[in-house]
Amino acid sequence: MIHVIATVEVKPGTREAFLSEVRKNLPNVRAEKGCIEYGPAVDLGTGIKAQIPFRENVATIVEKWESLQALQAHLETPHMAEYRERVKHIVLGVTLQILEPR
Repeated sequence: MIHVIATVEVKPGTREAFLSEVRKNLPNVRAEKGCIEYGPAVDLGTGIKAQIPFRENVATIVEKWESLQALQAHLETPHMAEYRERVKHIVLGVTLQILEPR
């Protein structure tokens, strides 16, 4: 199993539009072979000192996949290509953190 933290920075004022597109694609992704968990999240201001500063223009996709191969297959699906096309005008950048449990 692997964990993926996808951090997506969007243009100011577009986070809800971005999240709407993510939610539209959730059934497709969750039905993929090897998908264990996949869902959007946003920063929660807590006042906890170790927490990074609040990011109002960021959405995080929290994912779990059975294998690296399942993640790679996910990235190549037609529905992900269509989703990327729908959001490209509002996404400023994406980073992936891919982790393995120990």
